[in-house]
Amino acid sequence: MKITFLGTGVGIPQAGRVQSGLIMEISGKPVLFDCGCGVLGRIQESGYEHTDIETIFLTHLHLDHVGDVLALLKANWLMGKTAMRIFGPKGTKEWFEQMISVYDYLEGRFEVDIVEVEAGESFLLDDPECDCKVSTAPGVHSITSLTYRVEHNGKVVVYAGDTEPCIPVFELADGADLLIHECSFPLNFEMTNHTTPDMFSQMLEKTPLNVKQLYLLHLYPHMQGHEEEALEHIKGNFKGDVRIATDLLKIEV
Repeated sequence: MKITFLGTGVGIPQAGRVQSGLIMEISGKPVLFDCGCGVLGRIQESGYEHTDIETIFLTHLHLDHVGDVLALLKANWLMGKTAMRIFGPKGTKEWFEQMISVYDYLEGRFEVDIVEVEAGESFLLDDPECDCKVSTAPGVHSITSLTYRVEHNGKVVVYAGDTEPCIPVFELADGADLLIHECSFPLNFEMTNHTTPDMFSQMLEKTPLNVKQLYLLHLYPHMQGHEEEALEHIKGNFKGDVRIATDLLKIEV
């Protein structure tokens, strides 16, 4: 699988980081995970065409993870493509219906199949061009936030939505080649519903994390200048490879 980080930032603008989103290329087909503001432009910058996107997985419905969904649908429609499948947590259908109702000229323009997913579900992605198994676990956030585990051809990638470090996510990631997890704020920053390096290390002390690589994203501006400090702190309890993700970074698993 090929991973392209599109947006590694948050709702506060900062140079070089747009809001949340990444592509997992599976059997040559790009699948989009989250679609925050700025992600549509990043798709083009990454070398993909926005019309290549036929499937979106949403971890949760906060604006910095869904802000460009309608923009992507409209861009595709302007290019003659109207079909899209969206997986997301409970409430995704209602959110989409309310969003599209604001724009009369867009109603009826799209053929969107929305699949609401419960934490703990496992299913095969029903797509002959993109054969993979998807499993989910709950995160710890202010609203329902899902973590997705994607298995394809013996490789496993886990993408966590906004969350504190928690046992369900660590257990879902067991044996993964790659865990993509947020690290929003620096050391000693008092926070709930998000992750700091010390919160991550405290969870590692309770629950070993059996993954080969760990990439951190969803960085607030508060993290600027503290990235290496965060990495060194986590390395004290994690023996795998840990790095900070950046927009448009491409890696292969």
